[in-house]
Amino acid sequence: FFILFEVVVYAGLIAVMPRSGGDYVWQSRILGGGVGFILAVTGWWFILWLWVPLYGDMLRHMFITPVLALLGMRDAALWFAQTSHGLFIATLLTLVIVTGYIMLGMKRYAQIQKICFFGGMAGLGLMVALFFSASPATFQLALEQNAAELFGTAEGVYQATVSAGKNAGAVLDLSGGTLTAIFLTLPYVVFFNLYPNWGATLYGEVRGATDFKRNFAGMAWALLATTILGIIVLLAIARALGWEFYVQANGAWWSYVWGFSQTQPALPVWPYPALLAAFLTDSRALQLVVIILMSLWWFGWSGTVFLSSTRVVFAAAFDRLLPEKVAEVDERTGTPIIALLLMVVPSIIVTWLFAYDIFGFKSLTLAATLVIAITYLGTTVAAILLPYRKPEMYNASPIAKYNVLGIPLITLAGIIFGGFLVFLLYQWLFDPNALYGIGYSINPNGYKNGTSLVFMGVLYALAAAIYWGFKAYRKRTGIDLDKVHAEIPAE
Repeated sequence: FFILFEVVVYAGLIAVMPRSGGDYVWQSRILGGGVGFILAVTGWWFILWLWVPLYGDMLRHMFITPVLALLGMRDAALWFAQTSHGLFIATLLTLVIVTGYIMLGMKRYAQIQKICFFGGMAGLGLMVALFFSASPATFQLALEQNAAELFGTAEGVYQATVSAGKNAGAVLDLSGGTLTAIFLTLPYVVFFNLYPNWGATLYGEVRGATDFKRNFAGMAWALLATTILGIIVLLAIARALGWEFYVQANGAWWSYVWGFSQTQPALPVWPYPALLAAFLTDSRALQLVVIILMSLWWFGWSGTVFLSSTRVVFAAAFDRLLPEKVAEVDERTGTPIIALLLMVVPSIIVTWLFAYDIFGFKSLTLAATLVIAITYLGTTVAAILLPYRKPEMYNASPIAKYNVLGIPLITLAGIIFGGFLVFLLYQWLFDPNALYGIGYSINPNGYKNGTSLVFMGVLYALAAAIYWGFKAYRKRTGIDLDKVHAEIPAE
């Protein structure tokens, strides 16, 4: 519900000001250069360094581990699934793949995405069909057999997983429970669906971007389709596995991985739904097909970790807030070499900290979404103020005719979505119910995550230092960046 108002905000801003750089351009032109640079660069560039090991973690659990296991390489599969070295190597592979996508360019990457989308949809359909063809009783037998053959588990893995999950306190109603419980789950859920606007920084390169209805429809239908498919998958899992088992299996795995339990899970790999669905067929070939097709979601999506970021870096460089060389591209390949290095090199450092849990870096997972949410809040405030800060531009735009009780639609949508973001940020940062672990919990029993707060603080301080440093430098060379930010960049 709340994310639909995010779609209105971004579709409206794109229609009014369709520029590459998205959030950075909108915030810097409406709220000021300092706010725009610090929030956008931190949320679209720096925090993506943390997303890289998260993508690597997904790669090893969704593709590397199950494929190796199905090919009979048990030890290699478990090495990738369980070790810090495995995570580090998987993330380096991720960087190689993503860098390759950037070097191919947007047009070819879009073609790869199209192939991955249709292949992924086929895999999703196959996975759901396998789930709906089974029952908890048949799944239990399939789990016992396949877990033993692939991972060498002892007899009774099903019941041992249930017991470990119960000991971890893993309880979640499929319906979500009470309204309070549902709202307290949302700070986790948005890790999955807060990003229907992820292409916003690229709309300056899209024809017809001033069409508000088209912008809204593209993002809204994607959001709704994803939500509906997600519900179908959850219902299919509940039918085949039993919802309680799925919750307990994840509780057993993650409580051990995050150090809340010393009990090693009986199922020694993450309970990946596609792998559990593959257990429901006796054909190794079909099992591989399920895993490979479902992995296409990752391969189609992973390139976005850097692609959108490069546009923010370019926009800041064009505004003279970064060296001009940052925006240069290789003449032969069209690759933004310097911009890419500014993503890749820090990502390797953060990956090392995350993979080996130095300074407790693994506890920062949700911070990857928190910082992006702060950036979105800045853009949302810009959207609320747009009709009043830039009245001529707003009144000349296609969204000026959309009002609710005399209030501009973009302003009203911004207030609603902004309120939702404030709720999320309060829960993450102050954690009154001791649920999230990435802020300074005001609950006596909550976690005071100093690493998370220091890491985020360093990112914002770095952005501020770059902004004020380059502003002072440009002023000495006769360039007033305040005047630059007062002008709308050319399309």
